[in-house]
Parts: sequence; C-alpha cells; structure tokens
Amino acid sequence: MSVSITFLGGTGTVTGSKYLVRHDGKCLLVDCGLFQGYKLLRLRNWTPLPIAPDQIDAVLLTHAHLDHSGYLPLLAKEGFSRHVYATPGTRDLCRILLPDSGHIQEEDAEFANRHGFSKHAPALPLYTRQDALDCLHLLKAVEVGKSFAPIPGWRATFSSAGHILGAASVLLEVAGRRILFSGDLGRPDDLIMNPPDDAPAADTVLIESTYGDREHPEEDVLAELGPALKKVAKRGGVAVVPVFAVGRAQALLHAIRLLKARGDLPKSLPVFLDSPMAVNTTHLFEHHLGEHRLNKRDAQALTRSATMVSSTDESRALAQRHGPMVILSASGMATGGRVLHHLALYAGDHRNMIILTGFQAPGTRGATLASGEKSVRIHGRDVEVNAEVVQLQSASAHADASQVLAWLRTMPQAPDQVYVVHGEMGAADELRKRIKHQLGWRATVPEHGSTWPT
Repeated sequence: MSVSITFLGGTGTVTGSKYLVRHDGKCLLVDCGLFQGYKLLRLRNWTPLPIAPDQIDAVLLTHAHLDHSGYLPLLAKEGFSRHVYATPGTRDLCRILLPDSGHIQEEDAEFANRHGFSKHAPALPLYTRQDALDCLHLLKAVEVGKSFAPIPGWRATFSSAGHILGAASVLLEVAGRRILFSGDLGRPDDLIMNPPDDAPAADTVLIESTYGDREHPEEDVLAELGPALKKVAKRGGVAVVPVFAVGRAQALLHAIRLLKARGDLPKSLPVFLDSPMAVNTTHLFEHHLGEHRLNKRDAQALTRSATMVSSTDESRALAQRHGPMVILSASGMATGGRVLHHLALYAGDHRNMIILTGFQAPGTRGATLASGEKSVRIHGRDVEVNAEVVQLQSASAHADASQVLAWLRTMPQAPDQVYVVHGEMGAADELRKRIKHQLGWRATVPEHGSTWPT
C-alpha cells in the first residue's frame, strides 16, 4: 500500500499547518494549526476537515506556536481522543498557549458582542478556554532523539529544530518510506536558541519557506533595536512592541537587558511584559536549560528584566503611566490579545513608536502597519497611526533562504522529492527554484487540499 500526504494547511500561507499522512487505512496528522491573517484564511478554521476527527489515529506536533498547535482544542472537541505526541518543551508550552488562545477568543467574542461590531449575533469563539483545558490530557511527551510508535508499525523521531523551546523536526517512517517534516527551522545564529540539528536521511522532505525568498541582514538585533529604543526614550515616547509570547518576547527581553548592561540604553528605562502567556513562558526557560544558549543565571535574569504584567487590572493601569517606557505585548502580528488595546491607545501620538519584530503575515494588522498605512482597524473602529513604525529585520526566529538550503545540505543523501510548505506563494516558489537549481532536487509547492505520494 502507498503512503500519501494531504496538505490541509501551511500551503500558500505561513499559517494553519496540518499534514495528513495516510497508509493502509491509518491516518496520522503532523501539526494541527490555526489559520491566521486574511479573513478568507481564518474562515477555514470554521470549515470541517475532510476527515472526521475520530478517524485520526495520532497527532504529532513540531512545536507549540498556534499556527501549528492551535486547532487542537477544536479537533478534540469534535471527537479526536487519541495521543498527541510532542517534545517535553512543546507539551509545557501547549499547556500555556492553548488555554490562553481559548481565553482570548472568548474575550474577543465578548468584546465584539458588547460593542456590536460583529456581523454575527452573537459572535462565538472558535473554542473556549475550557475546551483547551479539556484536550491537554491527550499530550504525550517524547524526548528528542528517542524513536517511538505513534501508530503500531509506524516510527517517529524528533530532532531539535531551534526556533523556540521544544521545537522539533519529525522523521516519520512508515511502509519503508522516510518522511521528514522540518517544522519551523531556527537560525544557526539565534540570540537565545540553539541551532537546529543536522537533517537525517529521508525519501521525502516537507520544508518550511517562511523566508524562502530573502536573507536576514548581517546586523544583529542589538544593532537594530538599540537605536530605535534610544530614539523613542529620548523623546519621552512609548514603544509598543507586538511580540510572539513564545520565543520573540524572551529574545527581546534578553536583548534589552544586554543593551542596558553595555550602556546603550538607560538602566532606568521602564520595560513591561504585558502578556500572561509570555510571562509564564519566560519562567519555563529555567526548566529547559540545554535547549537554549542561556545559562541558569541568564535564564533567571530574564524574569527580572521587565515588570511582569499578568492581570487585566495591571494591564489597564499601564494606560495611566507616561513615557518613556517599553511595552512588549502579544500577539506578534497584532491579530489579537492585549497589544491591540496598547496600539489603540498609543498609535495616534507621533512621539510613540510601534516596533514590529518579525514576519507579518499578509492580512494581519502587523502587515498593515508594516506597509505604512496611516490607519488600522482595531475592535471595530479605525485607529489613526501617527506613531513611528519600525520593522526589525534581524529579530526573526526563522532560518532564511540560505540557512534553509544549508540545513538541507546536511542530509546524508538527496531525497526523492521535496514539498515546499509554510510560506507565502512568492517565498515558497522562490525556495522551490533554489532547491531545484542549487541542489538539483525535485521540488514542488503543493496546493491546499491536494494529496501527493511520498
């Protein structure tokens, strides 16, 4: 019997990663992500999968970011009840991210209903915090490097992918075929995460292409972030920094601490981390020493490098403060979360600054801000943007095109085929061409919903 892959997400977009592997009547889902960005994509979250959740025999997660794990509560709510395999770091992060995701969706629906700007009456969350809590018992942690059987007769092995805590590539072996899922690959020169492990031998590779059409700048995040924060502090402004609660928030906290330590920023500059999810994640770094570059002292210093804001009352109180100050808040593409309230409050003042810290998927508010638009829609109203908008080019946690190719070159031999996924169409196709011309390998960009052999 042949082994096939159906691409249910992460194709033509950097969100919604879901790859369904079928063989001999068994089905395994690699990643279970939410679609984000354009409304047309977000609507896919409400469309049933082409397979009943109770027909899926197992799920593997490459890492905990919501575009890879955030659909899991809905999958479980609709009938999936088997194991979800992940590394210990991914399991620990999912325990933080998934309930928070449900909570934010409930808050956003409640806010929409209260202010009457939803077209639906009432607006409903995709799933609730309780739905997310109910699915957590399905998570089963497996150490990196240890082979296991997610389905009898199938073998899977995690290898470190860098990127964020717990992030892994997955080698799946079934019916004599070896399928390698890169997951999101980190950078070899990341500020806090270790570089990815070398790629194992495989017959088929699914490779991410977030930065498939570009290279990271040579300057590091300190050289970009320092002058921006110094500038806004000097004019007494507020820097609002949308951050991914996992990975980006901690990297920027570490960067700000280093900038203060070497005198590039005033030690007195107030820094606030306004995201319960980011606060909880920051504490996790102490429990996963060895997965990142920070020693125990540096990991402990992360939690003291900013005022940790957890409650909504504490978050609201920030509005009573005056600049200069720095507010780091989720979400990283300004698609939801507390950062929206800060953007609505501070975007109109020219003394302030909005610092975007990584890839902004098309259709997100972050992408709108990055494009230079002078208005952004938040909570049903148009907010004027007079604040200076700065987009850091060096803060990404993803490998760039050359780094992805370098990782592929670590494979002991050429695979039979490469499927280019997790990228906007231009980035994915550019990486496809580079794989074909520079490596001489067969590469394809699959369409959403298509099924291909391995």
